Amino acid sequence: MITLYTDSSPNGFKITIALEELGLTYHLRHVNIDQGENRSPAFLRLNPHGRIPVLVDESNGITLFESAAILLYLADISGQLLPVEPAKRWEAIQWLMFHAASVGPVMGQRVHFELFAADKIPQAISRYRRLMDEAFTTLDNRLAEHPYLAGDEYSIADIAQFGWTHIAQVIDFDFSTYKHLSAWYQRIGARPAVQRGIALPTRATGA
Repeated sequence: MITLYTDSSPNGFKITIALEELGLTYHLRHVNIDQGENRSPAFLRLNPHGRIPVLVDESNGITLFESAAILLYLADISGQLLPVEPAKRWEAIQWLMFHAASVGPVMGQRVHFELFAADKIPQAISRYRRLMDEAFTTLDNRLAEHPYLAGDEYSIADIAQFGWTHIAQVIDFDFSTYKHLSAWYQRIGARPAVQRGIALPTRATGA
Protein backbone atom coordinates (compact mmCIF):
# COMPACT_ATOMS: atom_id res chain seq x y z
CA MET A 1 0.00 0.00 0.00
CA ILE A 2 1.25 3.46 -0.93
CA THR A 3 0.57 6.33 1.48
CA LEU A 4 1.16 9.90 0.37
CA TYR A 5 1.61 12.63 2.97
CA THR A 6 0.95 15.96 1.28
CA ASP A 7 -0.66 19.39 1.29
CA SER A 8 -1.97 21.71 -1.43
CA SER A 9 1.35 22.96 -2.76
CA PRO A 10 3.27 22.78 -6.04
CA ASN A 11 5.53 20.01 -4.79
CA GLY A 12 2.58 18.07 -3.46
CA PHE A 13 0.64 18.42 -6.70
CA LYS A 14 3.49 16.79 -8.60
CA ILE A 15 2.90 13.54 -6.75
CA THR A 16 -0.90 13.53 -6.70
CA ILE A 17 -0.83 14.14 -10.46
CA ALA A 18 1.65 11.31 -11.01
CA LEU A 19 -0.34 8.87 -8.88
CA GLU A 20 -3.55 9.78 -10.70
CA GLU A 21 -1.84 9.44 -14.09
CA LEU A 22 -0.50 6.01 -13.16
CA GLY A 23 -3.76 4.80 -11.67
CA LEU A 24 -1.97 3.45 -8.61
CA THR A 25 -3.94 2.70 -5.46
CA TYR A 26 -2.84 4.98 -2.65
CA HIS A 27 -3.97 6.41 0.66
CA LEU A 28 -3.86 10.20 1.01
CA ARG A 29 -2.84 11.78 4.32
CA HIS A 30 -3.37 15.55 4.45
CA VAL A 31 -0.51 17.25 6.30
CA ASN A 32 -1.83 20.74 7.07
CA ILE A 33 1.23 22.98 6.93
CA ASP A 34 -0.71 26.06 8.08
CA GLN A 35 -1.42 24.23 11.34
CA GLY A 36 2.19 23.08 11.75
CA GLU A 37 1.46 19.39 11.22
CA ASN A 38 4.65 19.08 9.17
CA ARG A 39 6.66 19.82 12.33
CA SER A 40 5.04 17.12 14.42
CA PRO A 41 7.34 14.37 15.78
CA ALA A 42 5.44 11.74 13.78
CA PHE A 43 5.95 13.58 10.50
CA LEU A 44 9.58 14.44 11.25
CA ARG A 45 10.27 10.73 11.59
CA LEU A 46 9.26 10.42 7.93
CA ASN A 47 11.09 13.53 6.75
CA PRO A 48 13.50 15.15 9.21
CA HIS A 49 13.43 18.31 7.08
CA GLY A 50 9.72 18.69 7.78
CA ARG A 51 8.47 19.20 4.25
CA ILE A 52 5.93 17.55 2.04
CA PRO A 53 5.50 15.39 0.06
CA VAL A 54 6.49 12.09 1.63
CA LEU A 55 5.65 8.76 0.04
CA VAL A 56 5.60 5.51 2.02
CA ASP A 57 5.40 2.27 0.03
CA GLU A 58 4.90 -0.41 2.67
CA SER A 59 4.99 -3.23 0.14
CA ASN A 60 8.59 -2.40 -0.76
CA GLY A 61 9.69 -0.97 2.59
CA ILE A 62 10.41 2.39 0.98
CA THR A 63 9.95 5.86 2.50
CA LEU A 64 10.91 8.81 0.31
CA PHE A 65 10.85 12.58 0.52
CA GLU A 66 11.84 15.12 -2.18
CA SER A 67 9.38 15.29 -5.05
CA ALA A 68 11.92 14.52 -7.80
CA ALA A 69 13.02 11.33 -6.02
CA ILE A 70 9.39 10.29 -5.55
CA LEU A 71 8.60 10.89 -9.22
CA LEU A 72 11.58 8.78 -10.27
CA TYR A 73 10.49 6.02 -7.90
CA LEU A 74 6.93 5.98 -9.21
CA ALA A 75 8.18 5.89 -12.80
CA ASP A 76 10.51 3.04 -11.88
CA ILE A 77 7.93 0.80 -10.17
CA SER A 78 5.27 1.44 -12.81
CA GLY A 79 7.39 1.40 -15.96
CA GLN A 80 5.55 4.53 -17.10
CA LEU A 81 6.10 8.29 -17.47
CA LEU A 82 9.78 7.90 -18.31
CA PRO A 83 11.09 6.90 -21.75
CA VAL A 84 12.77 3.51 -22.04
CA GLU A 85 15.36 4.36 -24.69
CA PRO A 86 18.47 5.60 -22.81
CA ALA A 87 19.01 8.90 -24.64
CA LYS A 88 15.36 9.91 -24.27
CA ARG A 89 15.26 8.65 -20.69
CA TRP A 90 18.18 10.82 -19.69
CA GLU A 91 16.73 13.77 -21.54
CA ALA A 92 13.62 13.49 -19.38
CA ILE A 93 15.73 13.17 -16.22
CA GLN A 94 17.77 16.19 -17.31
CA TRP A 95 14.64 18.37 -17.53
CA LEU A 96 13.35 16.98 -14.24
CA MET A 97 16.63 18.04 -12.63
CA PHE A 98 16.47 21.44 -14.35
CA HIS A 99 13.12 21.97 -12.71
CA ALA A 100 14.29 20.73 -9.31
CA ALA A 101 17.48 22.79 -9.29
CA SER A 102 16.63 25.90 -11.29
CA VAL A 103 12.88 26.48 -11.54
CA GLY A 104 11.22 25.39 -8.30
CA PRO A 105 13.73 27.08 -5.97
CA VAL A 106 13.65 30.34 -7.96
CA MET A 107 9.87 30.45 -8.01
CA GLY A 108 9.73 29.64 -4.31
CA GLN A 109 12.03 32.55 -3.53
CA ARG A 110 10.05 34.90 -5.74
CA VAL A 111 6.83 33.90 -3.98
CA HIS A 112 8.47 34.57 -0.62
CA PHE A 113 10.02 37.95 -1.39
CA GLU A 114 7.17 39.27 -3.52
CA LEU A 115 4.16 38.00 -1.56
CA PHE A 116 5.04 36.91 1.96
CA ALA A 117 8.11 38.82 3.16
CA ALA A 118 7.25 41.47 5.75
CA ASP A 119 9.85 43.80 4.25
CA LYS A 120 9.65 44.15 0.48
CA ILE A 121 13.26 44.22 -0.72
CA PRO A 122 13.35 45.63 -4.27
CA GLN A 123 16.72 44.04 -5.09
CA ALA A 124 15.48 40.58 -4.08
CA ILE A 125 12.21 40.95 -5.96
CA SER A 126 14.06 42.14 -9.06
CA ARG A 127 16.59 39.31 -8.82
CA TYR A 128 14.03 36.52 -8.60
CA ARG A 129 11.84 38.04 -11.31
CA ARG A 130 14.90 38.04 -13.58
CA LEU A 131 15.87 34.47 -12.69
CA MET A 132 12.30 33.30 -13.22
CA ASP A 133 12.25 35.03 -16.61
CA GLU A 134 15.48 33.27 -17.58
CA ALA A 135 14.11 29.87 -16.53
CA PHE A 136 10.78 30.39 -18.28
CA THR A 137 12.58 31.55 -21.43
CA THR A 138 14.61 28.33 -21.39
CA LEU A 139 11.42 26.27 -21.03
CA ASP A 140 9.65 28.29 -23.72
CA ASN A 141 12.50 27.75 -26.18
CA ARG A 142 12.48 24.01 -25.46
CA LEU A 143 8.71 23.77 -25.95
CA ALA A 144 8.92 25.73 -29.20
CA GLU A 145 10.61 22.65 -30.67
CA HIS A 146 8.99 19.78 -28.74
CA PRO A 147 5.46 19.07 -27.45
CA TYR A 148 6.85 17.90 -24.10
CA LEU A 149 9.98 18.61 -22.11
CA ALA A 150 11.42 15.16 -22.79
CA GLY A 151 10.63 15.48 -26.51
CA ASP A 152 7.69 13.56 -27.94
CA GLU A 153 6.63 11.82 -24.72
CA TYR A 154 4.75 13.15 -21.72
CA SER A 155 6.85 12.36 -18.66
CA ILE A 156 7.59 13.09 -15.03
CA ALA A 157 9.54 16.14 -16.24
CA ASP A 158 6.27 17.69 -17.42
CA ILE A 159 4.49 16.74 -14.21
CA ALA A 160 7.21 18.35 -12.09
CA GLN A 161 7.16 21.57 -14.08
CA PHE A 162 3.37 21.74 -14.15
CA GLY A 163 3.15 21.79 -10.35
CA TRP A 164 4.96 25.11 -10.07
CA THR A 165 3.58 26.58 -13.30
CA HIS A 166 0.09 25.91 -11.97
CA ILE A 167 0.87 27.81 -8.78
CA ALA A 168 2.29 30.68 -10.85
CA GLN A 169 -1.07 30.86 -12.62
CA VAL A 170 -3.05 30.63 -9.37
CA ILE A 171 -1.17 33.54 -7.77
CA ASP A 172 -1.19 35.66 -10.94
CA PHE A 173 2.45 35.47 -11.92
CA ASP A 174 1.74 36.19 -15.56
CA PHE A 175 3.60 33.95 -18.03
CA SER A 176 1.35 34.57 -21.04
CA THR A 177 4.20 36.19 -22.99
CA TYR A 178 5.88 32.76 -23.13
CA LYS A 179 3.54 31.46 -25.80
CA HIS A 180 4.93 27.92 -26.07
CA LEU A 181 5.04 27.46 -22.30
CA SER A 182 1.50 28.82 -22.06
CA ALA A 183 0.23 26.44 -24.75
CA TRP A 184 1.98 23.54 -23.00
CA TYR A 185 0.39 24.56 -19.69
CA GLN A 186 -3.09 24.55 -21.22
CA ARG A 187 -2.46 21.19 -22.89
CA ILE A 188 -1.16 19.52 -19.72
CA GLY A 189 -3.83 21.13 -17.57
CA ALA A 190 -6.59 19.63 -19.70
CA ARG A 191 -5.55 16.08 -18.84
CA PRO A 192 -8.17 14.42 -16.56
CA ALA A 193 -5.54 13.01 -14.20
CA VAL A 194 -3.94 16.44 -13.85
CA GLN A 195 -7.32 17.95 -13.02
CA ARG A 196 -7.82 15.34 -10.33
CA GLY A 197 -4.29 15.78 -9.00
CA ILE A 198 -4.52 19.53 -8.43
CA ALA A 199 -7.70 19.06 -6.42
CA LEU A 200 -5.95 16.87 -3.81
CA PRO A 201 -5.99 17.20 -0.89
CA THR A 202 -7.63 20.58 -1.58
CA ARG A 203 -7.31 23.07 -4.42
CA ALA A 204 -4.78 25.87 -4.21
CA THR A 205 -6.58 29.16 -3.78
CA GLY A 206 -3.77 31.70 -4.09
CA ALA A 207 -1.39 33.41 -1.73
